Amino acid sequence: MVMRELSGIRKEYIKSMLRREDLDINPIDQFKKWMTQALEGGCQEPTAMNLATVNANGFPTSRIVLLKDTSALGFTFFTNYHGAKGRDMEKQPHVALNFFWIELERQVRIEGRIEKVTSVESDAYFQSRPRESQVGAWVSQQSAKIDASVDLQVQYDKLTEKYANQPIPRPKHWGGYRVVPHMIEFWQGRASRLHDRFQYTKEGSSWIISRLAP
Repeated sequence: MVMRELSGIRKEYIKSMLRREDLDINPIDQFKKWMTQALEGGCQEPTAMNLATVNANGFPTSRIVLLKDTSALGFTFFTNYHGAKGRDMEKQPHVALNFFWIELERQVRIEGRIEKVTSVESDAYFQSRPRESQVGAWVSQQSAKIDASVDLQVQYDKLTEKYANQPIPRPKHWGGYRVVPHMIEFWQGRASRLHDRFQYTKEGSSWIISRLAP
């Protein structure tokens, strides 16, 4: 198979524009507006976001996680505390998020500090998950190297039987994180690469809005 020449791939972004007067004074409210449009606009995996962390060797690493809540406090997702990203965030609590909604020709970049949500919040979300996902959280030692002989399905079946007809408790190694933002940027693709970019920066209790060059 001959791969297409990557340098020749082009796409013009022409669907919309973003003006200063369109923006909410609060970036969280602006994000909720865009998220609603992504949900209603048929975007594939609209809650998927790239989470970038820094590992113990000082190298950046990233992966896709799913946003589960947005509030005035920040952006919440859930995962295994003992996985690679959990270990990264334990050592270095500064992270970055990136949403890309290609169908709307938009992206949102977020930088902030990570914090764990309360056990009450984690318990509530865990109990809202499908039982299959609850069992999976117990079975998976996320990011750990496992021997080929390890049969995850056997472990899964044993735990399913163990908790049959009763609530499944949340594992202590699993729960939520919240990204408390200090910078949020909204990017709208435009023709000729003259994209619209507006950045909110936290200064004290206020958000300062700046327009950035494309």
